Amino acid sequence: MIQAAVARRPHAPLSIEPLTLEAPRADEVLVKVIATGVCHTDIAMRDQTYAVPQPIVLGHEGAGVVVATGSAVTKVAVGDHVVMSFNFCGHCGSCIEHQPQYCHDYFTHNFAGIRADTSTALTNGDEKVHSHFFGQSSFATFAVCRERNAIKVARNVPLELLGPLACGVQTGAGAVINSLKIGVGRSLAVFGAGSVGLSAVMAARVVGATIIIAVDINDERLALALELGATHTINAQRENAAEAVLAITGNGVNFALDTTGRAQTIRNAVDSLAPRGICGLVGASPAGTDIAIDSMNIMTAGRQIRGIVEGDSAPDVFIPQLIELYRQGRFPFDRLIKFYPFSEINTAIDDTEKGRTVKPVLRMTLEPSPGA
Repeated sequence: MIQAAVARRPHAPLSIEPLTLEAPRADEVLVKVIATGVCHTDIAMRDQTYAVPQPIVLGHEGAGVVVATGSAVTKVAVGDHVVMSFNFCGHCGSCIEHQPQYCHDYFTHNFAGIRADTSTALTNGDEKVHSHFFGQSSFATFAVCRERNAIKVARNVPLELLGPLACGVQTGAGAVINSLKIGVGRSLAVFGAGSVGLSAVMAARVVGATIIIAVDINDERLALALELGATHTINAQRENAAEAVLAITGNGVNFALDTTGRAQTIRNAVDSLAPRGICGLVGASPAGTDIAIDSMNIMTAGRQIRGIVEGDSAPDVFIPQLIELYRQGRFPFDRLIKFYPFSEINTAIDDTEKGRTVKPVLRMTLEPSPGA
């Protein structure tokens, strides 16, 4: 028996319930969850921005210790420290070409709340509870994930810090390093100073960008952005963001990154680009969101817009790289984190929605292993 936070209806508090968790199958891993991040995606799925089945256990930034493995697992062993990242099929064109974040069946593997054979790993008595959200459902004291989305990590950093690397931090930092490939002396405007945007700011400093502009409406987050590497900040409630970027740079920025998913903010990000500039989109918009773009502005100056998922990261490679940058003091993502006990998950969610906390991380109550 485990404890898990169950989403039963939109816009309602999650309920912490005792659930039964199946033993791992041949290609699965049982993880004792030490801590897990709370992401805006979890909130969006609770509220059915995208229709995931309910009841479901959400959570997709889990970090913990392997306590059992399936018979076919060779990647990790009992006792290993792991971060659980996104799931993917492993055999489509994107996966074969080492781009699993663009898996042709990404939504099924991460949002369907079931295994590929339609089974779930969780029950509450006779009731089926959907599992395997992002291949893990880590709002729980224990989680079953796939071998492929369990990322072995070093033991020389606190495990409770590492969950956010699985999604939010990986997305922001990866967008800068892997997707946009921002180099020394380049300029970047980041729209949205949440955990994703601030991770992008820190990554831009790591790679040597010389103009790093953070755009938000929260002065406290803009102040934090300056501490983490931003050279300029813009409060978009007080000034036109695109005009302010042009005033700072002259011709606009080489790169812009939207983390909000808001149509008008995306337009501002695109309008802030210099000729041949590139705008990356990482913020999730509701399905069917239309963005009004001046096509002549794009075409005549060679500007580009591209979607980015999970920072174009190969998690087995990129997450350990971010951990090493943190260990060296060059990527202080711990500055974003505020810890909450698992019992206060709904407070953590509320603080996220109201902008009081950049990145909540839940510390799980330690429980005996299922069946022990």
